[in-house]
Amino acid sequence: MSNEIQKTLTAAILKLLRPLVRLLLRNGMSYGDFADLSRWVFMDVAEKEFTLPERKQSVSRISVITGLTRKEVSRLQKIETPDDSAIAQQYNRAARVIAGWLRDSRFHTSKGTPAELSFDSGVDSFTALAKEHSGDIPPRAILDELLRVGTVEQNEDGNIRLLMEAFVPRTGEKDKLHILGTDVHLLLSTIDHNLRLGDSDPRYQRKVAYDNLPEEALPRFREMSAKKAQALLVELDRHLSAQDRDLNPKVKGSGRKQAGIGIYYFEQDMASDD
Repeated sequence: MSNEIQKTLTAAILKLLRPLVRLLLRNGMSYGDFADLSRWVFMDVAEKEFTLPERKQSVSRISVITGLTRKEVSRLQKIETPDDSAIAQQYNRAARVIAGWLRDSRFHTSKGTPAELSFDSGVDSFTALAKEHSGDIPPRAILDELLRVGTVEQNEDGNIRLLMEAFVPRTGEKDKLHILGTDVHLLLSTIDHNLRLGDSDPRYQRKVAYDNLPEEALPRFREMSAKKAQALLVELDRHLSAQDRDLNPKVKGSGRKQAGIGIYYFEQDMASDD
């Protein structure tokens, strides 16, 4: 690695780590805990993604790539993989139900907006919605989760009303932290792909930003960007959902891929260190 690349990478990592460390400290994670996780990830990535063609990855090669001792590599390989698959499944199924509610006209009002739904009365009920879009997760479990995170509310008549146009938990730090891990992972994976293959196989990665804006300009931009971004996501969701084989088993094709678009809003004080 050239000296210039090293300097640029170091500066980028420092920028990346600052908000992450802020979050870790706020949630009580020490440097030691973070270092332990980092060592495990270094070992795991080297073991799975930096193999030589037609050769089994060895402890010695992992040690050379990562700088970890062979003893440390062997110890880390015995540690059970950190796993939040249960949270991921819960998040994905709930998000699918919300997306289905937004795009499926059977669950809309005459004006084309998401309707209030009874829990289990008829083909346009919440139960029907959940059964179609959440797989084998019971509708009551999906409803309980959506109520818990504040995405829907249930009125005195038992009807269910959508409060947010996406599954973004308003309560529950655990759920929000899961989204952090998932979304930042996907963004970094796209950046890594473009650094490696951007000339031949680029993935869309853009932003628009200005750095001398008055505070008074931001509320309007927040509102406008949220409205336009949501409309775009709903349109793209309609297209992708029609190709998803979980929702449409008759769709043919090879392999199994995940693809999507992520949109985020940001603002910061230019006097800060970030």
